[in-house]
Amino acid sequence: MGHEFHLAKQIEVEATPDEVWEAIATGPGIDAWFMGRTELEGRDGGTVGLTLGGRTMTSRVTAWEPGRRFAHQGRQGDFFTAIEYLVEARDGGSSTLRLVQSGVLGDDWETEYEAMRAGWDMYLHTLAQYLTHFRGRPATVVSAFRPGVPAREHVWPAILAELGVEGPVTEGTPVRVAVGDTPVDGIVDYAALPEILGLRTAGGLFRFIHSGPARGSVMVIGHHLFDAADPDKSELAWRTWLDRVVA
Repeated sequence: MGHEFHLAKQIEVEATPDEVWEAIATGPGIDAWFMGRTELEGRDGGTVGLTLGGRTMTSRVTAWEPGRRFAHQGRQGDFFTAIEYLVEARDGGSSTLRLVQSGVLGDDWETEYEAMRAGWDMYLHTLAQYLTHFRGRPATVVSAFRPGVPAREHVWPAILAELGVEGPVTEGTPVRVAVGDTPVDGIVDYAALPEILGLRTAGGLFRFIHSGPARGSVMVIGHHLFDAADPDKSELAWRTWLDRVVA
């Protein structure tokens, strides 16, 4: 039996409504901060295709008011969801973005709801980071999943050691990302352990997520690279890194 849900979030960003619109209502814009890869047909009745983990989920555009309002809804099995974005101009060239998500979840709705709530906090923060530090730059999306990993108390120390982190993890903690030919320095920009860790370097936004035992103990990476010369090579490097570090 399905369970209805409703979730609402709001953020303020240092970007104009038109700049926010480009980030939330175009495929390349969404790829710069959200999971997977998105193709979007921007019109009333158009389609939104999100490809993640080899599967494409499709929804239909139900509201299209450029610069102001964008909404879409779709169904995947027993799961139905409707998402609406509302953009409002503020003084000084900034904007308020409101997100409303509603729909029907399955039997384990409480676990799924908490995952969505935490996920949206991270993704909206990532959107704000993109608009502040990488606005308008195309992103290479790197995704990898490893199910059945060890418990959080074992996985996170291994990941943090690999990133050169010692001591408490807070926003601003220095990190070193050593994937590829040259190590890159950065900082923690999102600290929500033991579920989520976010990093920012001069060339990317990096997201690490441990789903926890209730959702299969899956380790997920979802990165947005703004200076990747070879996207395929970058994705392979991160998949190899994940397999090695959490094995």
